[in-house]
Amino acid sequence: MTWRVKAIRGATTATENSIAAVRDVVHELLDEIESRNSLDLSEVVSVTFSVTHDLDAIFPAAIARQRPHWQTVPLLDVQQMYVKTDLPRCIRCLIQFNTPDPDFEVQHVYLQQAKTLRPDWVLTKADLKATTSVS
Repeated sequence: MTWRVKAIRGATTATENSIAAVRDVVHELLDEIESRNSLDLSEVVSVTFSVTHDLDAIFPAAIARQRPHWQTVPLLDVQQMYVKTDLPRCIRCLIQFNTPDPDFEVQHVYLQQAKTLRPDWVLTKADLKATTSVS
């Protein structure tokens, strides 16, 4: 068995720069990533969160660390490079994980206004129903 490192991308936006708003969307994003990818947290190498300059109420990693089984996952927060045209109040994440399955198909997750960042990776509810009803 050969293990490989793979990565899952995700992004979302907060409605405002508040602890509650950031907490809600970080939980929503991580819930979706975990469920769409059947993520085994013991296989996670590290998670990097980046936020745009207009979000400074709380670290996304501090929120993730409170989730069940996330206490031992290496987490890092960074500020996203400032670009005038960037999406406001955006939180991005990159989850690197090991997998024994070389054919593991990653499902990237883009929510809220972040859907505009990678429309080619956004799954609709109809797409999700079709993939779950086939299996």
